[in-house]
Amino acid sequence: MVLNDKQEDAENSKDKTKGLGLEEKLINSRSIIISGEVNQELAQRVSTQLLILQEINDDPIYLYINSQGGHVEAGDTIHDMIKFVRPKVIVIGTGWVASAGVTIYIAAEKEDRYCLPNTRFMIHQPLGQVNGKASNIEIEANELLRIRARINKLISDATGKPLEQVEQDTDYNYWMDPAQAIDYGLVAKVVSNISEIR
Repeated sequence: MVLNDKQEDAENSKDKTKGLGLEEKLINSRSIIISGEVNQELAQRVSTQLLILQEINDDPIYLYINSQGGHVEAGDTIHDMIKFVRPKVIVIGTGWVASAGVTIYIAAEKEDRYCLPNTRFMIHQPLGQVNGKASNIEIEANELLRIRARINKLISDATGKPLEQVEQDTDYNYWMDPAQAIDYGLVAKVVSNISEIR
């Protein structure tokens, strides 16, 4: 059987990826997946992947996110690392992007924030639970208020919405479908096929 150049390239590409594990294939495609709860383990894994991809080259990194949120500081870590690395990070929301998931999502520049057609978004104030002495409860309550103010400012800066509106919207769970998220300034474009972003 004689292969033309395209078929030969495809065969060579198959041979190169045949023995690779899932993580290696994702690295080779410059893709990172965030799925599920945002926690310290996820922050460590995503930070590592971002740094590895930065060392390979400065081509864009594609980050797919489907998360209900989770730990505030873990979300902050991923947000800051997306901003820290040299390559542009393009985020694609799918499923739901909520709470700390939104903090991660808005780390990308507005024009680099996409979502799939059935994605839902939710912003709200951070949640906290404190037990113990009254003085400790007061300290933690004040810290929670500072975190809330900081996250509201991040959302306002990333969307262009007035801070007062974001503060009002995050008083409760504020859900958005893709069209509403575009209007809000969270999302640049809804995509149905990877060819629309690659």
